Amino acid sequence: MSGAAGGQRNSGQGGERTSTVRRWLREPRDGALARLLSPQLWLGLFSAAVVLYLVSGDMGEASPGPVATVHARVDDLDGGNHCASCHGGWFSDMTASCLECHEAIGQQVEADTGLHGGMISDEQAGQCALCHSDHHGADFAMVNARTFALAGVADVEQFDHDLVGFEMRGVHLEAACSDCHLNAAEPVLPEGEARYLGLEAACASCHQDPHDGQMRVDCTSCHSQDTFYEQAFDSHDQHLPLSGGHADLTCRECHAHGDAHSLESHTIRLAAGRETTGRVCADCHESPHGGDLIASVAAAASRPEGESCVQCHEAEHMRFRQDGVTLSLDQHAAAGFHLDRPHHEVACTDCHDPAEPAYAERYPGRGQDDCHACHDDPHGGQFAAGPFADGGCVACHERQRFTPHAFSPEKHARTGLALAGTHLELSCHQCHSVPGHGGPRVFHGTPDQCSNCHEDAHRGYFDRFATELTDVKHGSCARCHLTTHFEDVAPEEFDHARWTGFPLAGAHAQNQCESCHPRAESADAAGRRFGIASEHFGRVEGCQSCHRDPHQGLFDLPHQPKQVEGATDCARCHGLASFRSLPFGFDHTQWTGFALEGAHGELGCSSCHTPLRRPDELGRTWGRARGQNCASCHRDPHVGQFERNQTTDCSRCHKDQHTFSRLSFRHDLDSRFRLGEPHRRLACAACHQSEQHGDSIFVRYRPLGTNCVDCHGAHRQPLRRRRR
Repeated sequence: MSGAAGGQRNSGQGGERTSTVRRWLREPRDGALARLLSPQLWLGLFSAAVVLYLVSGDMGEASPGPVATVHARVDDLDGGNHCASCHGGWFSDMTASCLECHEAIGQQVEADTGLHGGMISDEQAGQCALCHSDHHGADFAMVNARTFALAGVADVEQFDHDLVGFEMRGVHLEAACSDCHLNAAEPVLPEGEARYLGLEAACASCHQDPHDGQMRVDCTSCHSQDTFYEQAFDSHDQHLPLSGGHADLTCRECHAHGDAHSLESHTIRLAAGRETTGRVCADCHESPHGGDLIASVAAAASRPEGESCVQCHEAEHMRFRQDGVTLSLDQHAAAGFHLDRPHHEVACTDCHDPAEPAYAERYPGRGQDDCHACHDDPHGGQFAAGPFADGGCVACHERQRFTPHAFSPEKHARTGLALAGTHLELSCHQCHSVPGHGGPRVFHGTPDQCSNCHEDAHRGYFDRFATELTDVKHGSCARCHLTTHFEDVAPEEFDHARWTGFPLAGAHAQNQCESCHPRAESADAAGRRFGIASEHFGRVEGCQSCHRDPHQGLFDLPHQPKQVEGATDCARCHGLASFRSLPFGFDHTQWTGFALEGAHGELGCSSCHTPLRRPDELGRTWGRARGQNCASCHRDPHVGQFERNQTTDCSRCHKDQHTFSRLSFRHDLDSRFRLGEPHRRLACAACHQSEQHGDSIFVRYRPLGTNCVDCHGAHRQPLRRRRR
């Protein structure tokens, strides 16, 4: 009845008692001779012999009934006259006789294991017939319900195998006794077989070994008694919890034959007492992520790259695309796309369509500047080629927003048209408009010629020079005009003589354009305020076309020449640089009738013709001469000291016509004071000092005292000369 011959005896039984059966088994070996010589033995044997004799005689030497078939098959037990074979002879008893055939039972009793060695009491162990009676006929089952009841098992179907050292759980509890003990229900035990004995607790004793003996550990190290397909690895959670997507996997899906991590290789390590080596996610799963993302996530978590998957994908997830998978802002940035504004508020599904079955389509690996991957091109492909094709949207727009744009003047210069001057003040739509039929605003291909935006303010005047102006990049206007205003003309670019036939030489080159082209108060239809010379002066036919004659015809008298060295009009006297410039000289006698002799011939014109601070009504800047005598032009510096008869004759003292400073004055003859030797060494100013007379400063010559006291002893402050 033992499930395992080697099972351990219950600790509460047998250890505290001395088995009678064991004593019987051991005594013949330990004290046979002493027992044979014992008087009590001989007396007992004699008494038993007498009793047997009387009984046998009483029974007529007949058996109490036929023995069971299992005993009847034994020759020594067949028939009714071999009682001693079971009941013992002169030197043994029935228990010893039973154990001679049932050695396995004796071994259980000897080792305190199994049902006979661990469950029944000493009295029961020494009385085999108490549980296994015979002589009830051939079909009598010697192991029956009464047998188990006497052993303490009320229901054999509920037998607790723990009592015999076999922990039976799970599906084993659902098995019938005969599923394991094939002869358990047989009323007559087949010859040579056992009913309950002979089985082992090892799984392979009943179940086929799918591992072909390669496992080095017991089956219970991996399998439970519930089912072979539900493995129980107490240490597996140390490496990977078998839950979520890993819960329904079979062992062989991860631990295949011949693999470095096969089940067999693990058991070899366990049997040798070595630690099993765990695996990282990358050992089993191919990652669709780029190396930069894996490296960045691993570095942030301070983990090897192969173990970084769990930073986003938990082992409990059923699949990698599970909704619970989240990515932090830093992790998303590690993937190559920073979720800055305005992407920080965008739902994941807005960019990653959950309906896409393939990872590559759902997560295409967009770059930070791949705006076109999500946003439509509002420009209709105008920038697919050109200087900004490689930069994408961020070549003109900020990453955080599309408006306002970030297209700077420096970037506009890359289009071939640099924005300068007033062009910088224009809004984009003033040059880049939406077509009348609709569609995107036109940027690429917008004309960059001046004439495409501006009307010709010159009314076609320069069309005759069109072939000479075609070398200008943005049109003929840029040949002369600056981008600040049309009024701003680069002087070095405009050849007035070439483009108008009128060379700007001398003073004409110094004048502002407005001198000949006066500005109008309001612009015309073409936006022009710059005057046209012919409209202002009429047909240009000489100096008088623009300049009025300040001489009022004084140089156009009949006796005066009409040409001087081929020059006519004002040019007979005046140069182009200035009206004061006289390239042919000026014959004063010829033109005015007043000969310039002596000092007059050395004077500049302004000495007699005073320059005017402002031109007069005729535009004249030099004043007319005052007259032909000295007093007409020269002021009397002596304030009438030498006046006679209301007339001052300068020639009395200033005879030299070249200079007034050369005097013809004899002090001893022409004055009342003779100069002695000491006075001759004195400067004139020592005696003749300056004085103030009204608004004039003059030198006092007369009257002066002639006595010594008039000069000596008097300290006079010199008068300041008035600046002339």
